[in-house]
Amino acid sequence: MIQARTRRRMPIVMPATVHIRRSYADCRYGQLHVATAYPSGGGFDERTAIICLHPSGSSNRFFAPLLSELARDRSVYAMDLPGHGQSDRAASDLSVADYANAVGDFADGLRLRSFDVIGAEFGALIAAELAIAKPQQVRRLALSSVPYPLPQERSAMSTRAAPMVPTQDGAHLIKEWERLKESRGANVSLDVVTDQLADVLRAGRQASAAAAAMLDYPAGQRLPLVKQPVLILRTRDEFAEHISRVKSALSRATLTDTPESSSASFAAQPHQVTQLTREFLDR
Repeated sequence: MIQARTRRRMPIVMPATVHIRRSYADCRYGQLHVATAYPSGGGFDERTAIICLHPSGSSNRFFAPLLSELARDRSVYAMDLPGHGQSDRAASDLSVADYANAVGDFADGLRLRSFDVIGAEFGALIAAELAIAKPQQVRRLALSSVPYPLPQERSAMSTRAAPMVPTQDGAHLIKEWERLKESRGANVSLDVVTDQLADVLRAGRQASAAAAAMLDYPAGQRLPLVKQPVLILRTRDEFAEHISRVKSALSRATLTDTPESSSASFAAQPHQVTQLTREFLDR
């Protein structure tokens, strides 16, 4: 009796479905609201997890355009920083190091042995401080719009750190709308600007306090302490002139230009930004 030979068929690889779930996690300043993105296969062991840190006065919605692409083969955590989005407010104003401690609490709560960090603007400084505090856990950084103002530049930037004062005619809202619209660039939809304005209003005084902490951060002293590989995504925004100082301060930095000329690269060109970031983090 002749037995038929069975053919070995290659398994069909189905594209991963990315799930996004929202939850809360504890930190020393209360609860953090977190959007977790992960592939249908799990995402916890495939590649190093990523923590995303947004600018001052923003929320984890800043990273919404990137999550589905970044989380194809790993877990990605985009959190609302304390006092922003739906996270609890701290009892007092926080420094950049304090924010980094809150993010560190989150990472420790998940028992993440190693993770990468993506940070934009204020979130970039928090990412750097987190890398200094946890050199064994933070593997790589991808930073955009990194602030490094000189003393003479701080006064010009300090208006952003001034609390928004409501007016009877709502003129303060128009002023903030115009500022956000200009900073986001022409390729970003008004829906995105609307979401950003809502985030600024929700953060309230915390937005200006975070901006003040950003200006007070001693970048010249702290950034040289970052020893991990860093990708700097350069955009032609208000921090463009700072980037050469940032690169000089970081011993293992790679500088890459983003396809979008404004600070809104994450919203206007999410695929290109994600590709640049993945290529760096996957090394």
